[in-house]
Amino acid sequence: MVSEQTSRPDGHVLRAGTVTTPTESHHHGWVHIVGDRVRQVGAGEPPVPAPVVHLPALTVLPGFVDAHTHGGGGFSYSDGDPDAAANAARTHLRHGTTSTVASLVSAPLESLERAVRALADLVDDGLLSGVHLEGPWLSERHRGAHAPEHLRPPRPEEVERLLTAGRGTISMVTLAPELDGGIDAVRRIVGHGAVAAIGHTDATYATTRRAIDAGATVGTHLFNGMRSTHHREPGPAVALTEDGRCRVELIADGHHLHDAMLRHAALVAGTDRVLLVSDSIAAAGAPDGRYRVGELDVVVRHGQARLATTGSLAGSTLTLDAAVRRFVEATGYPLGQAVRAASSTPARTLGLTDAGSLAPGHRADLVAVNDALRVEGVMRAGRWVIRPGS
Repeated sequence: MVSEQTSRPDGHVLRAGTVTTPTESHHHGWVHIVGDRVRQVGAGEPPVPAPVVHLPALTVLPGFVDAHTHGGGGFSYSDGDPDAAANAARTHLRHGTTSTVASLVSAPLESLERAVRALADLVDDGLLSGVHLEGPWLSERHRGAHAPEHLRPPRPEEVERLLTAGRGTISMVTLAPELDGGIDAVRRIVGHGAVAAIGHTDATYATTRRAIDAGATVGTHLFNGMRSTHHREPGPAVALTEDGRCRVELIADGHHLHDAMLRHAALVAGTDRVLLVSDSIAAAGAPDGRYRVGELDVVVRHGQARLATTGSLAGSTLTLDAAVRRFVEATGYPLGQAVRAASSTPARTLGLTDAGSLAPGHRADLVAVNDALRVEGVMRAGRWVIRPGS
């Protein structure tokens, strides 16, 4: 039975079968929460006389951090509509994602600027944790679900224009570094305090290395939307996984990557350098049917999203709880390593200093899961979104 949350100055304590922080796991663990913050974490008897919420059959994890999502629940972030953004974020919140970075696809510069400005307000309000520009500076050859007429080289004044519109809320920019001005754009993006990510790219191994040396630190949805690996031209995937300065996104939905590739990426890069992302579209948490990604029509059948015209994969219907389950099943790694890939590693990558970990001083974001790793409870900033047992 779950007790009511209290506003007492000594807070309340959650006692669970296991608490994963994710740097360590506490059997018969507890989390002491005061207001919207974690005060202490430990095992055994909690040292504070505070009201207790008993969750003996559940495992408590840090709230998930999604660095790459375009929408959910039938709603998209693309036009920056506050109500649509709130509904999309709430969909993923119910699946344990307590920190969301809203991703935008390629569009006319004016449309992107409007959307960035609108989403920046939602970051300021605390609904979102940042904005991710996936485009328009991408390779036409590996464009995926990006309208080709909106792709362009990264001209300095246009890069500055969008970064300035974000007022410091743009967390990450995905681009193809082989485009004219691409390496300079990497430096410019990093100079604004955002993460420069390599994706939707035909870059060679050597060009990818140059971009990494210029400051790029993330590979966007590794293996997807990039030049394939070849034994005489390793391409971007090898350059990104072998360089300890970089982290790589993986879409663990069973469609974008074979399970063997999940295992391979985790083995080569190490689980501390993996970001589990959803790359979800509006269809996440919604029925099969017809949707749009930017201006492109998408058909979703059996949970798989593909462009209506070409049949190419067009994002996913994934949520991060499902990604964690798939990663554990596919790789055989312990739950704690999968949780790092869905919480502390993306938080650290994005510079979210109070998210992604159950640690003193961090925001009290957590997910309670059962033995099947199904979500039973979600807390954000010390308040239950889904109360276990409800």
